[in-house]
Order: sequence, then structure tokens, then C-alpha cells
Amino acid sequence: MLLVIDVGNTNVTLGIFKEEVLIANFRITTRIARTSDEYGIIIHDLLKTKGIDSSLIKAAAIASVVPGIMHSLKSAIIKYLNLTPFEIGIGTKTGIKIVTPNPKEIGSDRIVDAVAAYDLYGGPLIVIDFGTATTYDLITEDGSFLAGITSPGIRICADALWHQTARLPEIEIKKPDSILAKETITSMQAGLVYGYIGQTEYIVKKVIEESGIEGIKVIATGGLGKIIADGTDVIQIFDDSLTLQGIRLIYNKNRI
Repeated sequence: MLLVIDVGNTNVTLGIFKEEVLIANFRITTRIARTSDEYGIIIHDLLKTKGIDSSLIKAAAIASVVPGIMHSLKSAIIKYLNLTPFEIGIGTKTGIKIVTPNPKEIGSDRIVDAVAAYDLYGGPLIVIDFGTATTYDLITEDGSFLAGITSPGIRICADALWHQTARLPEIEIKKPDSILAKETITSMQAGLVYGYIGQTEYIVKKVIEESGIEGIKVIATGGLGKIIADGTDVIQIFDDSLTLQGIRLIYNKNRI
């Protein structure tokens, strides 16, 4: 079995693959400082809840955009699983050609999403990851990473709304039945969700228009993305395991 770990700005997501099948996944918060022992115990206990024997895990792979936790996390895997984790970074073989002016600027999270989407669904495509930031990446038919757009994630927008105003409350982020809100909470939900749907549709439209590429598929993943994907027909597929699949695919391309 293979342990894959996606370290994002908000959450650390862990997945267990048996061959090509994702048999379990877990999510813990990133923003709590932890020692290697704490990470090790958490990982061990999470596996135990799913009845997974940690001794059956034969390899581990990590993609991270948060360098500050990597020492503790990698040490935990070494100490508690007796494995040296493979870390996706500069120089890693991915199968995706990055044709932007500075390829080193492209985060590993975007690369693993692009690899998985291209492998599973083929190009050309737009990959949208609704994470802490929302990213829109254009992958061509031959697997080239052509362009990327970054915007504040929906939760960042929500946090700004209730933290920068004196009287607006913290709310659940969900799509109300109608945009014609009658009170404060649904008016905030309508602005956040319908506004974000509008952003998504406009960016996808402009990418297609300016690229001039026909037959682009739109694949989405991440966090609150299901809410947005369910509210628009510009997204053809929502795949919540896309990032974990990408880490697995890249690990397989690089293992000896």
C-alpha cells in the first residue's frame, strides 16, 4: 500500500492506495504546530480507525506548499512507518510540460492536479482547485501547462466578509435556494456562493476565448468546490480525490 499526503495551506490530506484504488482518506488541519511524535501518533491512529495495518504501507509520497511543517511530518513517517517519504519538487518527473516563463513558480499542488486530470480525463482541459486559493490551470492536448490563474478562495472571501465588518456574523458556506435573499445570513450566502459561481463561469469563459482552444473539458476538485460545481454547468466533472491521485501517479513515474 502507498501513503500519499497533500500538504495544503488549510488542511493536510492523507490517502491510502492499494494499487490504483483509494481505500481510505483523512484530513487534519495544517495550521496547528505539531512535533514529529504528534504527527506519527495521529497518522497511526487514523490508520487504526480504518483497520489498516501500518506495516502494510510500503511507500509514502508527499506534495507540499507549506515548507514549515515538512521536517516534523517527514520525521514522523521515518520514525513511525520506517519509510523515507518521496517528496514531489523541482526536478521530479511528472509527464506534464510546463511552458510558462518560470516553471519553478508553479506549485506542486497545481502540478499534481494537472497530472491527475490529464491522465484520467485527457486534454485539453482546465483544472480548477477550490482550495485556500482557487487556481485555474490550462493544460493543452499534448500535456503542456500553458497558463494559470489564481484568486482568493471562497473561505478567504467569507473570512474577509465577517472579520472586516462589525455586524455581519460568521455563517455556514452553502448555496441558498434563491439569490433573492430576505435576511442577513442567506444574503451573505447568496453573495458568496452565487458570486463565486459567477467568477468561475467568467474565468472559464475567458480562458477558452483567449486561448482559442476548442473542446476544453473543465475538471474541478478541492475543499468547497462541490458547492460551486453543483451550481454551474461549465464544470463537467468534480473529482474530490484528484490531488491524491496525482501524487500517486507522480510517485509511480519516479519510483525505481
